[in-house]
Amino acid sequence: MAANYDNLAFFYDRLSRLVFSNALVNAQVYLLSHIRTGNRILIAGGGTGWILEEISKQHPSGLQITYVEISANMMALSKKRNVGNNQVTFINKPIEKAYPLHDFDVVITPFLFDNFTDKQLPDVFMPIHHALKTGGVWLYTDFQLTGKWWQYLTLKSMLLFFKMLCGVQSWRLPDVGSLFDKQGYHTINQRSFFGDFITSKALVKQ
Repeated sequence: MAANYDNLAFFYDRLSRLVFSNALVNAQVYLLSHIRTGNRILIAGGGTGWILEEISKQHPSGLQITYVEISANMMALSKKRNVGNNQVTFINKPIEKAYPLHDFDVVITPFLFDNFTDKQLPDVFMPIHHALKTGGVWLYTDFQLTGKWWQYLTLKSMLLFFKMLCGVQSWRLPDVGSLFDKQGYHTINQRSFFGDFITSKALVKQ
C-alpha cells in the first residue's frame, strides 16, 4: 500500500517549516528556472500545491501542468492555489496508476521517492521516466545522507513519524541514483541545502 498523507495535509507545510525552516521550499524553487513557456509539466506527489503558485509567479500563462497526488486532502488544498492562466489537470491517484502519461517536457518529483523501498522504487520511477520526452528535464528534490550523524538521526525520526501517521514503508532512502544512471540521465544542475541533507538536481533524459 502506498503512503498517504491525508492525516497531515492541513498542517504539513507548517510542520515542514518548523523543522527545516524554508529549506524544503528553497530547494524546489531553485530548480524552477529550467521551466520554459509552453512546457508540458508533470508534477508527481506535489503535496499541498504551493509549488503551483511558485511556478505561476515565473510563468503566469502558457503552461500545461498535470498534477498527480495520492492524498485527497492534499489535492483539495492544491485545487485552491492560484495558477494564473496556466492549464492544470488534477489527478488524485498514485503516480504509477495515473495513465496515460506521456510527452512531458519537464517532470517534477518533490520529496517523492523517500516514501518507497528499493523494491517499490522501480514501479514508481519507471512510469515517470516513460512520461518524460527524450531531451526533457527531470527536476528532482529529496533527502540525502552525506555522512553527518545528525542527518541519519533526523531521517530515522522522520521515517518513524511518517510510518506511524501516513503508512510510509521505508526505513532508509532508496537508491534513486542507480536508476537515473541506468536510464542514462545527465545532471545539468545540482545544489545542496540544509547542511547537505537536501539535494536538488536537474537531470536530462538522453
